[in-house]
Amino acid sequence: MRTQMTTRRVLAGAATMVAALGLTACGSSDDEGSGGGGGGGGEAKAQKVAVLLPDTQSSVRWETADRPLLEAAFKAAGVPVEIQNAQGDKSTQQQQAEQAITNGAKILLLTNLDSGSGAAIETQAAAKGVKVIDYDRLTLKGKADYYVSFNNVEVGKLQGQGLVSCLGSKTKPRIAQLNGSPDDNNATLFAQGYNSVLDPLYAEGKAEKVADQSVPEWDNQQALTIFEQMLQKTDGKIDGVLAANDGLANSVVSAMRSRKLPPVPVTGQDATIQGLQNILTGDQCMTVYKAIKKEADAASKLAIALSKGEQPPAGLVNGESDDGARKVPSVLLDPVAVTKENLKETVLADEFVKRDELCAGKLAAVCDKEGI
Repeated sequence: MRTQMTTRRVLAGAATMVAALGLTACGSSDDEGSGGGGGGGGEAKAQKVAVLLPDTQSSVRWETADRPLLEAAFKAAGVPVEIQNAQGDKSTQQQQAEQAITNGAKILLLTNLDSGSGAAIETQAAAKGVKVIDYDRLTLKGKADYYVSFNNVEVGKLQGQGLVSCLGSKTKPRIAQLNGSPDDNNATLFAQGYNSVLDPLYAEGKAEKVADQSVPEWDNQQALTIFEQMLQKTDGKIDGVLAANDGLANSVVSAMRSRKLPPVPVTGQDATIQGLQNILTGDQCMTVYKAIKKEADAASKLAIALSKGEQPPAGLVNGESDDGARKVPSVLLDPVAVTKENLKETVLADEFVKRDELCAGKLAAVCDKEGI
């Protein structure tokens, strides 16, 4: 969730600030929604929302995209909000949730670190009458009132189809699979999607799976070690890599470069600056663009409606997701495959990334050559 789905550079010193702020205020911002002039009766009645983000390790998106987008949406609606980041620590996220509820939050927008800890948070929230929206990651056997994410099985299918397309007419390609974190339900859904494409090829002898391993906590350094071991065991004979997100893909690219091996098709997800640059240089064949603005938009609209005691906007909730115990009303958005050929018409056209960031330094000449 991790895998995976705009990327700005994480503010320097974020980790230091987190440590200094302590467990209950880790990566926090607090906007009571009282400014902005006017303060009409409707705004005064809005209940407080707490956003609980997971980390900066699985993806830079949580701080560079989700936080500012959500913050702006709640401010515009006059809804008081506090935003916390657990920096990968489950007990920290638990404490942040408890403190937010103590501080008056009546709605939690939660991106869990795993389903076990997420379900514990949601059970406590439900006992205190606090509504919960699962954001990006579904909490298995939890108590979320709503779930907002992308169609994550479709994300995986796009990755599988992208890898097959990039491999082209290669005869019986040797494929390595670098999966997301085993305790992230999104990673399970991504794998369900790409395995539905690749497994028939393996079964028919049209491709060979030479390695298949998950990366705990989507940790890119662990991914580098794991993929180096894959290269060692296969004597470097890997023709393509199904990497579950751009961070894992970049670990693959780094390992290939360090061994001075030629690039092979590598998939990704999240359309990060690094991932897109790897696509432009030919080191990665595709990524999956998940329009985070649309996701943050949908989640904030739901939370704002709950905050004001209103029904969700008509048509916003468009499906259900099985959390293993029940069906959770869901907003499921469509992902988009991105390659060198459509990069300009997708992530750049949407201003998901800026050209000056994408084409910085050595990439300027590459962008010019590609007409970007």
